[in-house]
Amino acid sequence: MELHVADHPLIAHKLTVLRDVNTDSPTFRRLVEELVALLAYEATREVRVETVEVTTPVATTTGTHISTPRPLVVPILRAGLGMLEGMSKLLPTAEVGFLGMLRDETTLEAVTYANRLPQDITGRQTFLLDPMLATGGTLIMAIDYLLELGAKDVTAICLLAAPEGIDAVRQSVGDRAEVKIVVAAVDERLNAKGYIVPGLGDAGDRLYGVVD
Repeated sequence: MELHVADHPLIAHKLTVLRDVNTDSPTFRRLVEELVALLAYEATREVRVETVEVTTPVATTTGTHISTPRPLVVPILRAGLGMLEGMSKLLPTAEVGFLGMLRDETTLEAVTYANRLPQDITGRQTFLLDPMLATGGTLIMAIDYLLELGAKDVTAICLLAAPEGIDAVRQSVGDRAEVKIVVAAVDERLNAKGYIVPGLGDAGDRLYGVVD
């Protein structure tokens, strides 16, 4: 597993505003979209491309197109949905699937409640969107499921990660597949409730409000 921490002043600035408890939901959503677009730029450096011929108003030249099969973008609901717009702006030709997963607040284990993915993604580059890599349970379950469907190349884009979650994903993935995690920052630790410290709170609640 490869970890890439995006070191850029614009990313650091936007992340700082996201952390602020006084940032309202509309601003939070806009900043997540902008931040994900910057992270997606880093995450797609190795996206597969093919050479094509293109005719400009002046001459014929050689250019580049995204290869087929098209990449698959998979936001993990519900918080990952807030990252989709930023990713789609950078990679508009990608197909989109969805995984609905939530964390049991008692056991901290991930539970799947919705699934909208192709049954065979062999040969597809896949990009998982999940704002917080905390304990790692949700991301591990999502990666495992994509591998079962045939994926061999999975990139997860997260806003924040905790060292405990990174270690858990690394141990789970092993050498089974090419897995990369792209994050804006790695924070200090998890607290007793499994939240990232200093973190930014519950990303889903801050994006969409509290839903009981």
